[in-house]
Amino acid sequence: MTSSQKAATQQGWRAGGLALISGYVDSYALVKFGVYASFMTGNTTSAGVHVGQFDLAAARHSLLPIPLFVLGILAGTLLTHGDRRRALPRLSALVAAMLTVGVAAAYFAWPEPLSIVILSFAMGMMNTAILQVGGQTVGIGYMTGDLNNLAQHVAMGIKSAPVAQAQGSWDTHWRRASLLGGLWIAFFGGAVVGAALGSRLAVWTLLLPALMLLVLALAERDTISDD
Repeated sequence: MTSSQKAATQQGWRAGGLALISGYVDSYALVKFGVYASFMTGNTTSAGVHVGQFDLAAARHSLLPIPLFVLGILAGTLLTHGDRRRALPRLSALVAAMLTVGVAAAYFAWPEPLSIVILSFAMGMMNTAILQVGGQTVGIGYMTGDLNNLAQHVAMGIKSAPVAQAQGSWDTHWRRASLLGGLWIAFFGGAVVGAALGSRLAVWTLLLPALMLLVLALAERDTISDD
C-alpha cells in the first residue's frame, strides 16, 4: 500500500466516523425538536412549506438552525485554515464540548431554541473537519452531494473513463464510489442509532457522540505526534 493510499484510507475511516456522528445528532434533533441539525435542505423545505401555509411561527422554528449552521461553518473554517490536520483535534474537542453542553441543556430543560442553536452551530463546525478524502470531495453531513458524486463515479466506472486528478493506480471510480457509499451507510447507521437510543438514554443521548469525538481527537493527535 502506497503512502497516499494509506493516507486516503485513514481519512476515509475518519470521515465515516464523523458521518455516523452527524447522522446520530441529526436524528436526535429531528426527533426531539422537529428540525435537522445538519440537513439544511430539509429545514429550508420545511420552512418554505410553513410559509406557504401561513404558519409563520413554525417557519421561524425551521429557519432557526440555518444561520447558526452557517456560523458554525464560518468558525470551523477559520479554525482549520492554514494547517487543517493539526487543527482537527481541537475542532473535534470543541464540538464534543458543545454536545456536552447539549446534554446539560436537556438535563436542566433549557429553552428548546437554545438547544437547537447549540447543535446547529456544532454540526456546522464539524462539517468543516474533513472536506476531501484523497482526491475526492466529501460532505460528512451532506448526503445529497455524496450520492450525486457516487452515481457519477459509477457511470464513469462503467464507461472506463479516467479519474480526474487520480492519486495513483489504486484511485479508481469504483473506489471513490465505495467511499461515498460507505459515508452514506455511516450516516444512515448513525441516524438509526440516534433514534433508537434517544428513548433509552433520554437526556444523556448526546453523551455518546461527544465521547466518540474525544476518542477521534485523541487518535488524531497521536497520529500527528507519530509523524
